Amino acid sequence: MMSPFRHGLTVFCIGFSQLVHWGVSYYLIGGFGNAIAADLGWSHAKVYSGFSLALLVMGFLSGSVGRAIDRHGGRLPMSLGAVFAATGCLGLALCRDYAVYLLCWAVLGAAMRLTLYDAAFAALAKAFGSRAKRPIAQITLLGGLASTVFWPFGGWMAAEWGWRTALTVYAAISLLSIPLFLTLPNAAPQAASTETGPAAETPPPPADSRLAALLFAFTVGAINFINAGMSAHMIGLLEGLGLALPTAIGVASLRGIGQSSARLGEVLFGARVHPLSLHLAAALALPLGFVAGFASGRFIAAAVVFCAVYGAANGLISITRGTLPLVLFDPTRYGTTVGRLLTPGFLLAAVAPSAFAAVIDAAGAEAGMAFAMVLALALSAAAIVLKRRFFRPL
Repeated sequence: MMSPFRHGLTVFCIGFSQLVHWGVSYYLIGGFGNAIAADLGWSHAKVYSGFSLALLVMGFLSGSVGRAIDRHGGRLPMSLGAVFAATGCLGLALCRDYAVYLLCWAVLGAAMRLTLYDAAFAALAKAFGSRAKRPIAQITLLGGLASTVFWPFGGWMAAEWGWRTALTVYAAISLLSIPLFLTLPNAAPQAASTETGPAAETPPPPADSRLAALLFAFTVGAINFINAGMSAHMIGLLEGLGLALPTAIGVASLRGIGQSSARLGEVLFGARVHPLSLHLAAALALPLGFVAGFASGRFIAAAVVFCAVYGAANGLISITRGTLPLVLFDPTRYGTTVGRLLTPGFLLAAVAPSAFAAVIDAAGAEAGMAFAMVLALALSAAAIVLKRRFFRPL
């Protein structure tokens, strides 16, 4: 049995690792995409194709990473991911050739699958079994601040010393994060808890599990697609709607505040909230944020509401994509089951930056916002079906 101190240290360190690795990998293109395009003389489509390739690699590796964590725990796979992230960032800082650029993004794709939430959730499920619901929610608190910290930090470094120096610093930060992953235990999952509540529920029977798997995979695919598009284009989208670039950067960074604020509320007050109820509430809030987004160019307050509500809803869905499998599927096979179901979502997300760019280029920023809102409404519909079909009162 892990001591309370060791338990708390592990949760804090894995949470801090999420802040670091979302910042140095997933949010990298949103902070440096324009600077890379301007420096290398490439089109935005060419620059963002690297991020799309990284998401494809995440999809192809998803199942094998999940199985590896189920077998060995998260310590070694996540530490290896930090090395890959450093290699990818340093490679980007040095490259001037498109083929090398794509190779670096492929390495970053492997790094993201090995270090970000889905790997961390599986590692915590391996370490804590059915008691992983609280740790899963807790580690997202710091992770939600990644864009708030790294977009301004990266922008400042790029303005002072250039984007190549900034990415060299990112590589060093990634290597320094390895000790965070070493706090994870290598032991087998703890025995199932006798606690009551959503984390201890019996998974649905096999026929229902197939429906649950389909709905869960669709939910993950939809939110991955939206999040990949917003991470790549949120700043440009706000600028296209009428905000000045410095204002757009500042307002877009509020998504991180929204994410962590919502997650803090869940950690403090959500212990008895069923994951399906929380998921439905977040899914219904998501399209409301995009409604405000349409007025972002005319009213700064609307832009603030858009980014904060989007961040809050996305932040809560990030938690529920980790906790829903604990009530829908067998927790002892968390990594394998979820790794398989995540694959379509990663592959869909790979085309999101290019798809959003095509919509925005063809019809403008408002069309891009409408595109995202339609996807959010589809996600809400799936959440309603999940709640109606699988909810079991506490």
